[in-house]
Amino acid sequence: MRVKICGITNIEDALVAIKAGADALGFVFYEKSPRYIEPSKALKIVKQLPPFVEKVGLFVNCTAKEISSTCRASKMSLAQIHFEAEDELYENLDIAYVRVIRATCRDDLLKYSDKYRIVDAFVEGYGGEGKRVDLSWFEGIDCSKIILAGGLSCNNIDEVKKLGFYALDISSGVEKSKGVKDSKKVYEFIKRANN
Repeated sequence: MRVKICGITNIEDALVAIKAGADALGFVFYEKSPRYIEPSKALKIVKQLPPFVEKVGLFVNCTAKEISSTCRASKMSLAQIHFEAEDELYENLDIAYVRVIRATCRDDLLKYSDKYRIVDAFVEGYGGEGKRVDLSWFEGIDCSKIILAGGLSCNNIDEVKKLGFYALDISSGVEKSKGVKDSKKVYEFIKRANN
């Protein structure tokens, strides 16, 4: 199963995640987040990464122009849109993107069901709070285009694997403090995701 390690703030954590087998790294360009990273610092990390690693920029309440220019400046390969946006915003992006559905009920999981999307639990803030969507909501739903985020950890990965998600997106569940990853947890999570 594919894994994205989100909230990367330093090169050491980025390289540990890649060595452990992460498919993607997430960089948070939301200034109110404790995992926020300046685009110039993200670029310094990206320049030191090996090829074939997806680099995902997370955005909250930005314009299409801001998202596109930040992604270009920091060499992101994908934008993660973590807020309710009009279709016009997506049409004006000049970078690949993935929508985030902040689920409040089972019906939310059916939004954009023909597209790959991230499903996260709704919280007043924007992510990183370790809250998980009720797994019973996914029963009977095709999860093959869903990237599950929120509340994931080494302790609960076995129960989410059986639902057939496209990928898992984890941040706080593999940290020792906000913005600093725990290499042991990163290795264990990715190993269990792929076994």
